[in-house]
Amino acid sequence: MSAALGEAIRTKKATIGIIGLGYVGLPLARGFATKGFPVLGFDVDPVKVEKLERGESYIGHIDAETIKQMRQNKFAATTDFSRLKEADAIIICVPTPLTDAREPDLTYIVNSVRAIAATLRKGQIVVLESTTYPRTTRDVVLPILSETGLKAGTDFFLAFSPEREDPGNAHFSTTTIPKVVGGLDPTSLELAAAMYRQVIVNVVEVSAPEVAEACKILENTYRAINIALVNELKVLYDRMGIDVWEVIDAAKTKPFGFQAFYPGPGLGGHCIPIDPFYLTWIARKYGLNTRFIELAGEVNTAMPAYVVSKVADALNDAGKPVKGSKVLLLGMAYKKDIDDPRESPGFELLDLLFKKGAKVSYNDPHIPTLPKMRHWPHLEPMESVALTPEALAGFDCVLIATDHTAYDYSWIVAHSPLVVDTRNATKKVTSGREKIVKA
Repeated sequence: MSAALGEAIRTKKATIGIIGLGYVGLPLARGFATKGFPVLGFDVDPVKVEKLERGESYIGHIDAETIKQMRQNKFAATTDFSRLKEADAIIICVPTPLTDAREPDLTYIVNSVRAIAATLRKGQIVVLESTTYPRTTRDVVLPILSETGLKAGTDFFLAFSPEREDPGNAHFSTTTIPKVVGGLDPTSLELAAAMYRQVIVNVVEVSAPEVAEACKILENTYRAINIALVNELKVLYDRMGIDVWEVIDAAKTKPFGFQAFYPGPGLGGHCIPIDPFYLTWIARKYGLNTRFIELAGEVNTAMPAYVVSKVADALNDAGKPVKGSKVLLLGMAYKKDIDDPRESPGFELLDLLFKKGAKVSYNDPHIPTLPKMRHWPHLEPMESVALTPEALAGFDCVLIATDHTAYDYSWIVAHSPLVVDTRNATKKVTSGREKIVKA
């Protein structure tokens, strides 16, 4: 079985099945399709599938021309999960959110694995890419697949390889970011690594799925803790009258022993606000408390409220209450130059300002209409307002939440009565600095 699959991978005749065609799955599908593999993408959202089948894209950094080229290179998308039997390799790229109790929600993983088990055949390899806690591959995925009666390592093969997507990063893409791979057994590792080597410049083999799972959690926890540190220092230095961004710029001139992290209005995206809590949850199962992670979570989740308090103070200094004031929120994507609003702190900023009676609008050149978010179902549908001198002058406060490159910050400051900047986006603005408040 393994020899036949290995040969199919080597000759690029293996059909690659990818479950979840979002910000992880679709770029991965592009990588395999570009290298000549037949790729079959699976998603539960028929709208996404229909767009792909028409040669259209729904992700900003993948254009329609790329989708059309993928279609020419034997890429197809479907909502029919019975077609999983057609794939020789199946890669799971589905979300792993948190429940309201901040516990891992593996619903999408479990549903995907059950769909795979329904058609699992000898000679297939299954790779989980969704970020999760260590032992998920062994303790959750393996038992479901084993219910088929097929034996892992002999009849089918299983591995974990964490996604490392960074949407909007012009320097790295799916195929140029090193890929960590951990197999359930030596044959699974060999096959998974061989598959990824066909499309990715550097594959890093580790001894077990648990190591690969823990690697991804370490990467994201490292970032969450360091962001929390600078967020906490931001609050302290603000009270001391010190500009935290200037401090960081000075510190990063040291050529060793320091890596710059930057404060913001809160954490966003599908990784940093979520993944560390997967580790805190599994740690409790082993009788341990991850105090650094939990403290970082407290600091980071407090940032939207801190920003709103700075908005309130800034309006108060201008002789205006928050209630009834018109506030424009600039940027709803969770980071600059992308169209992804997942876990964006912008939603909490909107909610907190609405609750204080502010009249809030938003602008984001990448997100013309706000999608419904499961944690903010009560927020009414909103559309991005146009930026004009008259519009900016009509707002009592402009709150910069995401520092998109498309914004002309000098122009924005010139036409706004008050600007609250959470990203140091106005750093190079020279005129009208008396109107800028950093938060």
